[in-house]
Amino acid sequence: MRIGITYDLREDYLGQGLSPEDSAEFDSPETIQALRSTIEELGNQAELIGNAQRLVQRLAAGERWGLVFNIAEGMHGLGREALVPALLDAYCVPYVFSDPLVMCLTLDKSMAKRVFRDLGVPTPDFAVVRAPGDLDQLRLPFPLFAKPLSEGTGKGIDAASIIHSRAELEEVCGRLLERFCQPVLVETYLPGREFTVGVLGTGDQAQSCGVMEVLLGGRAEPGVYSYVNKEEWESRVRYHLPRDAAARAAEETALAAWRGLGCRDGGRVDVRLDAQGVANVIEINPLAGLHPTHSDLPILCGLNGMSYRELIRRILHSAMERLPGERKMDQPPTPAPGAKARLGQCA
Repeated sequence: MRIGITYDLREDYLGQGLSPEDSAEFDSPETIQALRSTIEELGNQAELIGNAQRLVQRLAAGERWGLVFNIAEGMHGLGREALVPALLDAYCVPYVFSDPLVMCLTLDKSMAKRVFRDLGVPTPDFAVVRAPGDLDQLRLPFPLFAKPLSEGTGKGIDAASIIHSRAELEEVCGRLLERFCQPVLVETYLPGREFTVGVLGTGDQAQSCGVMEVLLGGRAEPGVYSYVNKEEWESRVRYHLPRDAAARAAEETALAAWRGLGCRDGGRVDVRLDAQGVANVIEINPLAGLHPTHSDLPILCGLNGMSYRELIRRILHSAMERLPGERKMDQPPTPAPGAKARLGQCA
């Protein structure tokens, strides 16, 4: 099958003047090469497309693919992770990973948390601070935790994110509002153990591929899985595979959240225990990093004995299950004249 790969290359944005933190979610050449090589090892033809702008150019020129492996994060707005899936939906090109609705919902962490609550999935109480004046209506008890509303990779999170007083709350929220130009999510702080749960598959077929506990070392910023701790994890963090009841609870909670939101193919769910030991969803990452040695999902799979090749194979298999009968052919599905799209899928 001819499989295109959409992505945002980190070095392109560094070259445009973005800081290492601002470009942290974008991919390295090593990730793109590993993904391309693995897709080809699995018997497919892999073709690099690039970011959303390059995808637009190639779609407009009439190019199509049997499947697109989409890891493009996007650059601007709350719909940035949904941009490539939406473009591919418009041209009836099937793709790997979640649809535009899921991508938008999970990027806005407050909206995702509202859905978690409706599903009965535990998540910490929260408030959204859009301006300093919003703090006057905040009634959550201390300690609290503050982070940007729609960032990933630990951006905006450091030791000061754990807040114990009104003065700290005002200082941290003010700094985050100015630095990231977006609302701040303020949550009840969860003091317990932290896990990330790998998930592969879609709907009832979704399964955990392992639970990894995040243990902070002596050199780590204390109390938080921060941007710096993630970037320098080799010297700051130790990853552990727990087998106890807490890990099983984290796994069950993660799968309930993944299935409830309609996430697809593969990703991660971050879970932390509250003061009573209840597993709470912190957030879902339906577009998890895929660097073979530096990203949490491949690290987790490797610790559980799953190779990078097998991880990518299972992600592709899940996506191909959505394709019509001609999925083994190189040509993408083409709608019949007058056919209507149903629920984001082409006829």
